[in-house]
Amino acid sequence: MSKQIHLLRTAIYLRLSRDDEKAGESMSIENQRIILRKFIEENGGTIVDEYIDDGWSGTDFERPGIKRLLEDAKNGKIDTIVVKDLSRFGRNYIQVGQYIDYIFPAYGIRFIALSDNVDTADRCSSGMDMMPIMNVFNEWHAANTSKKIRAVLEAKWQAGKYTNWAYPYGYKAGTDENRTAVIDEEAAKIVRRIYDMRLQGNSVRTIARALTDEGIPNPTAYYTRLDGKKSDRQGSPYWSPKTVSDILKDSTYIGTLTQHRTTRFSYKNHKVLNVPQNEQIVRENAHEAIIDRDMWKNVQAINSRNAQGRADKANRVHPLSGLLVCADCGKKLKGKSAGSNKTYMYSCRTYIDLGKKYCTSHSVTEKQIESIVLQDIRSMLGDVKIDEKKAKEYFLRERTKCGEQNRLSDGKQLRALVNRLAELDKLIQSVFEEKVLGNLPESVCKSLCEKYQLEKEGAERQIAELEKRLAETDCIDAEVEEYITRLKRYAKCEELTREMCLQLIEFIAIGEKVTDDTPRQIHIYYKFISSGQTTK
Repeated sequence: MSKQIHLLRTAIYLRLSRDDEKAGESMSIENQRIILRKFIEENGGTIVDEYIDDGWSGTDFERPGIKRLLEDAKNGKIDTIVVKDLSRFGRNYIQVGQYIDYIFPAYGIRFIALSDNVDTADRCSSGMDMMPIMNVFNEWHAANTSKKIRAVLEAKWQAGKYTNWAYPYGYKAGTDENRTAVIDEEAAKIVRRIYDMRLQGNSVRTIARALTDEGIPNPTAYYTRLDGKKSDRQGSPYWSPKTVSDILKDSTYIGTLTQHRTTRFSYKNHKVLNVPQNEQIVRENAHEAIIDRDMWKNVQAINSRNAQGRADKANRVHPLSGLLVCADCGKKLKGKSAGSNKTYMYSCRTYIDLGKKYCTSHSVTEKQIESIVLQDIRSMLGDVKIDEKKAKEYFLRERTKCGEQNRLSDGKQLRALVNRLAELDKLIQSVFEEKVLGNLPESVCKSLCEKYQLEKEGAERQIAELEKRLAETDCIDAEVEEYITRLKRYAKCEELTREMCLQLIEFIAIGEKVTDDTPRQIHIYYKFISSGQTTK
C-alpha cells in the first residue's frame, strides 16, 4: 500500500452475500463499515457516500449498489473507491480486472482494497502484482461454493425437503424437519373455487375478473397481509389471467411436490432456465391435497383444449362457445346476438370475415343447436339403469371402428419409415464408398452424411412413437368407464351447461342448410369416440 494516501472524495463499497453470512461477524456489513471508515478518517478523506449490496453474490455485477457506485464514478462525484478486499467488489476475475485496470483509470478513479494491499495509485506494489492471482482465486471460491450449494440442494430434494422460499397459494410452511406444505384453509377455499369455476367452463379471464370484482386479494397481496409487511414489489393487487392459469396448472394442489423446476445458466450467468420435465425432482403424495385427482384430470383436459370459449358482454360463456366448427372450411363458428329480438346465433367466421365468395354462413341459432345436442346426449343413454350395457356396446363399436382406421394408418406410416430407414443406411454407406474412391470431396461427404444422419434419427424417433401407440391396448376399459361416468352424470340434465359440453364433446361440425325440406348435417364428435355421431 502506498505510504502517501491523501484521500479526497471517497466512496465506501460494502457487500455481503448469503454465503458470507456463515463466516460470522468478521464479514458483516457493520464490520466492513467500521474498518473502512477508520481507514478514511485516519488518512484525511471525506466520505461522499456508502454503497451497499446486502445478500448479493459477487459474481453478479447487476447489483443495485455497484450500479449506483459505477454511475457516480462516471459522473465525477467521487475520486476514490475503498473496499475491505477484492472479493467484496466482485468474484468475476474478468470483470473485476476490467474495472480496476481500464474503466476506473479512464475516469481518474483510485481503487483501494485494504486487506489485499491493492492500491491503483501504486502500480509497482506487491499487492498489485498479486491482484490477478487473487481475482482468479476469488472466482474459484465462488465456483466451488456454487457446486457445494447445488450438491446440498440435490440431497434435500431427494430427501423430500421443501427448499423454495415461498409456498404455492393455498399452502403454508409446516413445522416438521422437511417443511412439509400444510393447507392454509382461507386461501385453499379460493383455490377450490377457481377449479370449480374452470370445470364449469369459465375462462381464466372470467375467473380473474370475478375474484377481483369481489375484492378477494391476489396471492401477493394475501401473503403481504399475512406477513404484516409492505411488499418490496410494486405489483398489482388484482387477479390476472396468468395467476389463475398458473394455479390451474400447478400439480402441488393434488399433493405432488415438484422441485428443481428452474436452474441458473452458471454461477456467473444468473439467467433462469426451465429444467426439462424428466430432470425435475417429483414426489407423489408429499403433502395433503387441496384438489382431488379426478377434478385435476378434468381441468387439465379443459386447459389443453383449443375451444376455450369467449365471454359475451354479460361476462357469460355460452355452453357451445368454441366447440362449433364449419363442416366445409373448418373454421370455428362465431356467436353473436342478431336481429331486433337479439337472437343469439352462430355463423362461420370465414363467411363473416371474407364473405360468401369463400364460404356460406352455416348459421344456426343457439336455441336450435343446444336442443339438438341435448336430445342426442339423452338418446345415447336414455335410462341409465336400463341402457348402460347398450351404451358400452356403442362406445366399443365406435371406438373399434375408429381404432381400426388409426391402426391401418399408423401401420402404413410405420412400414414407409422402416423402408426409408433402410434406404438411408444404404445412402450413408455409398457416400463413404465414393469418398474412399476419391470421387467425392470431403466437404460434400460430410454435408451429405450429416443430412442423412439427421433424417435417420428423426425416422427412428417416429418409428418408436408409432410402435408404442400400436402396442397401447390396455387402457380401453378405463376409457369405457370414464365415458359411462360422464354420460350418467349428464344424461338427465334439463338444459345444456358449459361444464357438460366441455366434459362430453370434442367438437361439433355444422353443415350448411340446403333447403327447408332438406335438413342440414350436424356431426357431434364426443370425447373418447373419434367417429362422428350424425344428427339431421
